[in-house]
Amino acid sequence: MIISPCISICKIDPSTGYCYGCGRNYEEKKIWKSENTTDEWKKENLEIIKKRLSGWQLESFEESYTYKIENGISLFKKKGLKNE
Repeated sequence: MIISPCISICKIDPSTGYCYGCGRNYEEKKIWKSENTTDEWKKENLEIIKKRLSGWQLESFEESYTYKIENGISLFKKKGLKNE
């Protein structure tokens, strides 16, 4: 199972249509949620996402996504939970 690239920073850039957190557009988010979406498509989409992001945004995404894969929660949510 491929973990969703959502890192809990869900804001869409109005000029590109891509999420600031994960780099996906609305249609890609819908496809990720479909039970018919293959792991192959998800792997390919992850590569596309990484090509869209650059600099600190790519570094932040990779750090948080890796953390989510390893711990089951995004780094953003973890840090938010600590502050409560």
